[in-house]
Amino acid sequence: MARLKEKYKAEVAPALMKKFSYKSVMQIPKIDKVVVNVGCGEARDNAKVLEAVVGDLTTITGQKAIITKAKKSVANFKVREGMPVGAKVTLRGDKMWEFLDRLFNVALPRVRDFRGISPNSFDGRGNYALGIKEQLIFPEIEYDKIDKIRGMDIAICTTAETDEEAKALLELVGAPFER
Repeated sequence: MARLKEKYKAEVAPALMKKFSYKSVMQIPKIDKVVVNVGCGEARDNAKVLEAVVGDLTTITGQKAIITKAKKSVANFKVREGMPVGAKVTLRGDKMWEFLDRLFNVALPRVRDFRGISPNSFDGRGNYALGIKEQLIFPEIEYDKIDKIRGMDIAICTTAETDEEAKALLELVGAPFER
């Protein structure tokens, strides 16, 4: 079982139960899923770019990425409906816990001048989103084998009702929030 999942069951869930005084164990917030998304507009001109993005995401997350297509046509961006514009991976279960463990304890501390992640990026319903400027912070990516530095969006979806509950959950799990 994933190290972070064991920590959640042993320490985090009882601490949240005590802090928010829930009546049932089913009210304790859980991390539902993690969505890792990379948008690359240059994919409209060069199909090889998308293969590189999918390869990077698959290496980082350990799960095959799917290609996302444009929902609407936007003339200013020269994008038509149905064109491939990025890739995403939705992680659940043990893969999600392993990815979060690597993100919080290995990847984020490798960011230059890292002081912590912003505590203001909650959406009001208990979900957290953060952006990463380069995929090189993950140790699985080899510097020599990438064609271009790309960023990614990571959305952590929880079952928490409020941002306060979600922040407490992520702090106890080990998210490095700035002080």
